[in-house]
Amino acid sequence: MSAELRELYQETIIDHGRHPRNFGELLTANHHKEGFNPLCGDKIMLHVQEQDGVVEKIKFEGCGCAISMASASLMTEALQGKTKQDIGDIFDAFHDLVTEGRSSDILGKLTVLAGVHEFPVRVKCATLAWHTLKAALANDTNTVTTEET
Repeated sequence: MSAELRELYQETIIDHGRHPRNFGELLTANHHKEGFNPLCGDKIMLHVQEQDGVVEKIKFEGCGCAISMASASLMTEALQGKTKQDIGDIFDAFHDLVTEGRSSDILGKLTVLAGVHEFPVRVKCATLAWHTLKAALANDTNTVTTEET
């Protein structure tokens, strides 16, 4: 990755971390899920409005490191209007990106988080919102945590 591209990616992450998109409560949500990363202290409450297998809107509340907030922000932008199947495919591709560094055309703007794979301790920060969404759509009643209990 070129230095210019890396700098652009870092600027995008910082921007989404400081000014997250789709931040706040979603009163029309029919799925709510809490997620927690005790290693970093990231906390998220995800609100999802889903109908007939399509995620119409996603918003989140919470606090955390720049990677966690940027990932949640970018995720909400990328997944609105997607089907559960699409989200599963994008989830898998995103997981490959942040754990293995493998990119996919379906990721689009999410590729700005490609550098996370170089810092394994940050993978949990980047994937917290994603695991929380997966649990919300599955109607899992447990709080999502990045640590084994």
